[in-house]
Amino acid sequence: MAKETKIRVRERVRVSDIILFILTLCLAVLFVIPVVFAFISAFKTNGEILANPLSLPAKWSLANFFDLFQRTDFFTATWHSLFLTIVSEILIIFIVPMGAYAIERRSTKVTRMIYTFFLAGMMIPFHLYMFPLFKEMKLFGIYGKLSGPICCYIAGSVAFGSLLYCSFLKGVPLEIEEAARIDGCGPFQTFWQVVFPLLGPCTASMIVLNGLGIWNDFLMPYLVLPSDRAKTINVEVYAFVGQFTARWDLIFAGTVISMVPALIIYVLLQKYFVKGITAGAAKG
Repeated sequence: MAKETKIRVRERVRVSDIILFILTLCLAVLFVIPVVFAFISAFKTNGEILANPLSLPAKWSLANFFDLFQRTDFFTATWHSLFLTIVSEILIIFIVPMGAYAIERRSTKVTRMIYTFFLAGMMIPFHLYMFPLFKEMKLFGIYGKLSGPICCYIAGSVAFGSLLYCSFLKGVPLEIEEAARIDGCGPFQTFWQVVFPLLGPCTASMIVLNGLGIWNDFLMPYLVLPSDRAKTINVEVYAFVGQFTARWDLIFAGTVISMVPALIIYVLLQKYFVKGITAGAAKG
C-alpha cells in the first residue's frame, strides 16, 4: 500500500509538472512572437508588411535602417535615451537605497509615516497628476530640459524602490553593521562599504525594472522635451505614425534598434533580477 501511494504521488507530481511546463511554454511563445514579428518586419518593405505581415521578407536588406538614420536625427535620439537611462539609474541607485536604509534602521513614527506616504504614492496613477507635475517642472525651470524627465524618474522610483530595499534589508544582520561601527565606520561608510554590497540582487532588480521602464518610456519625453529637437528613440519612431498612413518598415527598424540594449541588459542581469525579487518578497 505504501509503495502504491508513493507511485501515485509521483504520477501526480509528474502530471502537474507537465501541465506547468506546457503553460510556461505557451506564455513564452506569446511573449516571443511579437519580438520575432518586429525583427522580421524590420527587413521588409512597407508594401510587404501591409500585404502579408506574417511572411518572411522577399530579400533581407538593411535599407530600412539606413533610411531611418537618413530621415531622422537618430544618433541624437539614441544619445538622449542613453543619457536619460544611465543618469537616472545612477541617481536612483544612489538615493533610493540610502532612504530605504534610514527608514528600515531608524524605525520611528516619522519614518513609518514617510514609508506609508511613499507606498501611498504607488496607488496614484501618473495621468492623474500629470498636468500639475508639468506646471511644477516649469516653476523649477526644468521643463523642456533633460533634467526634467530625470527628476521625475527618480521621484517615481522612490515608492517601489523603498518597498523593495526595505524588504531586502530585513534579511541583513545587524551584527555586521555593529562590527563595522566598532571598527570606526560612520553611518555613511557602514552603508556603502558593508551593507550596500549585500544588496546586489536587489540593486540588480532595480536596475532592470527602472532601466527598461526609462528606456522604453514614451509619454514623458514626448510631452516634456522640446518638439523642435530630437527627443528619444521611441518619440523619433513615433514620427512615422500618421493619421492615415504609417511607415511600418521604418517603425519596426527603430523598434528593433531600441530592443537590443534592453535585451542585453536583461539577459546579463536576469539571474540577479529574479533572485532579488524572490528574496525581497520572502524577507518582506
